[in-house]
Amino acid sequence: MNNIPLKSRLKELLVDYLVILAYLFLLLIMNLGIIFFVLEEIPEYTEMQTQLIAVFTSVIPIIFVFSYLDYFKNGSVGKRVSGLKLTYKNRKFSSSLTRNIIKFLPWQLGHIGVIHGMYNDFSITSIIIMNSGTLLGLILIYMGLFRKDKRHLGDLIAGTKVELKHQDPIQLY
Repeated sequence: MNNIPLKSRLKELLVDYLVILAYLFLLLIMNLGIIFFVLEEIPEYTEMQTQLIAVFTSVIPIIFVFSYLDYFKNGSVGKRVSGLKLTYKNRKFSSSLTRNIIKFLPWQLGHIGVIHGMYNDFSITSIIIMNSGTLLGLILIYMGLFRKDKRHLGDLIAGTKVELKHQDPIQLY
């Protein structure tokens, strides 16, 4: 049993979401600067180029930042603001990386599906990929909020667990 209040988990999710939005906004400003001041026009990309740009400028950096924070700081900005911490069964950076790859996989599936859809008139393939990302994301959120131990799929595979930073010793027994 994990006694993390729902309000703390929601606060964690909101703060982490805002951190990611801030990064994406800075990425947008940087890209617009390159497009308008260096290239002086919007380039045309192939589907593969667009997929690679999305994964290498957004998903992979976010995975590495969150993995770093989880491993070296015991949790993301949202966890720390919410009074939570990440604990490990076997503390290894690969566990943190695995956890975050799974956590951000729905986002990447969303990118793949939308980009494929934009280039292929939203074929059944793109719709299946997008919906699988949405379904996986909902499963991860549900598990993290409503399972008794508050562990999502990434936690189960990586051997990690989110806990309250300061637990009352009486509640531990």
